[in-house]
Amino acid sequence: MAARQYHLKFDKSAASAVDAYAEYKRIVGDDDGGVMFTPDQYEDYKKRVLPMRMQNRVFVSFTNSTGMDCKMIGPETLCFCQHRFRQHKTDFTTIPTERPIMLPCKVKGCGCVSYHYVPQNGTQPIRCSCKHFTDEHSVKKPHKCKLSVSGGCNCSEFRSSYTCGCGEPYHSHHMIAETKDERLARGHPVGQDVPYQAMGGLTGFSSLMEGYMRLDPSGIGAPSKEFLEQPITSHDHPFLRANVQSIKTHRMNQRAIKGGAEPEIDEDLAERMSAMRRPDESDMDYFERRYQERQKAERERSRARVVAARSKPAIGKRTTPATNSKSK
Repeated sequence: MAARQYHLKFDKSAASAVDAYAEYKRIVGDDDGGVMFTPDQYEDYKKRVLPMRMQNRVFVSFTNSTGMDCKMIGPETLCFCQHRFRQHKTDFTTIPTERPIMLPCKVKGCGCVSYHYVPQNGTQPIRCSCKHFTDEHSVKKPHKCKLSVSGGCNCSEFRSSYTCGCGEPYHSHHMIAETKDERLARGHPVGQDVPYQAMGGLTGFSSLMEGYMRLDPSGIGAPSKEFLEQPITSHDHPFLRANVQSIKTHRMNQRAIKGGAEPEIDEDLAERMSAMRRPDESDMDYFERRYQERQKAERERSRARVVAARSKPAIGKRTTPATNSKSK
């Protein structure tokens, strides 16, 4: 039997209430103990906590040996202890002077002394070399396997063969918890100051990507000029192929502004794009289009030659003065 479906409709006031509740959860998180604050309690909470978050934010990242932040930790990122980052201590009245900065778990009964990220393999956490998952290991370093006694496992520490997208193995990475000044000293972006709880290393939408795909100083970095200016080919994204004419026009205009550009400088780009097979284009349509394009190009070249010939100044013939035959 098909499940019953419900179609809910909200007016503008209800939508604004949903937005207000979402902002409340981003700011308060689990600090209300499951019971929502009253308006007065909520205002007192913000007056006490928000200045502290704006000044003493701790940026947390999972970094490889070269300093690339392969994973920026956010509120919902899981820890080795199977609890999320927002369930750890992230608010500090004063930044601790000891390094590394410890971020213990706040869940009752959890022995996690500091947040530690574990990559995911699909929907599951990675396995140790002993073939057991992270939840089958101790939450305290060196994360000894819990089955070492009952299951006969000889694993004394969690060590995975997992390889990150950056190309380095899991054990070559380490956690970094740093202040804003320390992060700026590393040359990594800090984004804007936000009042939300447990933002960790998130500084924008790009920070949600893995480090080897992130085009900022915290990741692989900006691509080179040669990479950005390489020719568009049939292997490129359809968006680039579809907008090749506008790209060609922009390049020609930029060269014309710089001085004396000829339209022929991008003919090779137009020819490459014309030679590409378009989606759902049959062989007959392809060859007919190519033939018509060549005919059009030939007509334009002939017209240009005629115009150029007409614009040349006429060279007059030398004439000799007529002689009077009667004078002879």
